[in-house]
Amino acid sequence: MKYNAAIFDMDGLLLDTEQVCMTAFKQTCTEMNIPFKQDIYLSIIGCNQAGIKPIIEQGYGELLDYSLFHPQWMQHYLAVVEHQAIPVKPGVIALLEWLQSKNITMVVATSTHKALAQKKLHLAGLSTYFSHITGGDEVTHGKPNPEIYLLAAQRLNISPTHCIAFEDSNNGVKAAVSANITTLQIIDLVEPDADTRALGHSIFNTMDEALTFLNTQQ
Repeated sequence: MKYNAAIFDMDGLLLDTEQVCMTAFKQTCTEMNIPFKQDIYLSIIGCNQAGIKPIIEQGYGELLDYSLFHPQWMQHYLAVVEHQAIPVKPGVIALLEWLQSKNITMVVATSTHKALAQKKLHLAGLSTYFSHITGGDEVTHGKPNPEIYLLAAQRLNISPTHCIAFEDSNNGVKAAVSANITTLQIIDLVEPDADTRALGHSIFNTMDEALTFLNTQQ
């Protein structure tokens, strides 16, 4: 392969976390007697905490006090992800093993805070595959800004053009493509919108499809 490194998103790509997060969000809405707005929720996927806040505040307006909502939402979410192994998405292990067999360095670039990402990957049994993690708390601008991908590549001392990125969210794809990284999108909760599809990257329904594609690129 022409790539020296593979940079992975985590939630919704490696781990089936997005369902857990959305369930916690819905639970908080119910407890606070607030409607669950699916379109608003889906638009935050891939963003870090700083990016999530304005989207929810604008989408919900006076219905929601974010300073009260967010801690309760996170309490429900963390009660799960800090103590339980989140299921690994289908096809992930096969892809990681394949990349490892090609001696391709693997790292994670996630909007999640680094310490929590480390814990989630450890509980899921995936941490040994990755040489390092770049977290959403380590950048000023979250996805769809390319900063986190550029930082991950810089830490590897590898040009972004010699990296390949794996993402599920539209925000993540936009970040990776903006960083000039060859990007593969594996759909999770959100279908690629027209703007994302126009970027011209490769889109797959499953990780197995992505691995089959990579095998044809050798």
